[in-house]
Amino acid sequence: MRTTLLLVDDHAGFRARARALLEAEGFDVVGEATDGRSGVETAARLHPDVALVDIGLPDIDGFTVAGSILASHDAGHVVLISGRAAEDFGDLLARSPADGFIGKGELTGERLLALIA
Repeated sequence: MRTTLLLVDDHAGFRARARALLEAEGFDVVGEATDGRSGVETAARLHPDVALVDIGLPDIDGFTVAGSILASHDAGHVVLISGRAAEDFGDLLARSPADGFIGKGELTGERLLALIA
């Protein structure tokens, strides 16, 4: 059985690259959302195994989205992503309920699995 995944990111180009990469590595990308509100709604509808959530969304930050998705048990895991380095977020990442963080340039299926295993 393949791991189902929801992509929440406002950049269409990144979503397309991430979808292609992760599907090639065995994930089943079941949905996409372009902002935080639709990400929370889509997670509630699809209940993916993993929600991959950009921290810098246009309406709600990814930390809040991660907390909402996990509090309502709409995804088994949430992993935060950003084009910025982890150090840029200080202790926000450590305090986040998310399972971890991956820089967009470092995204691979292997790294993602290591965080949710």
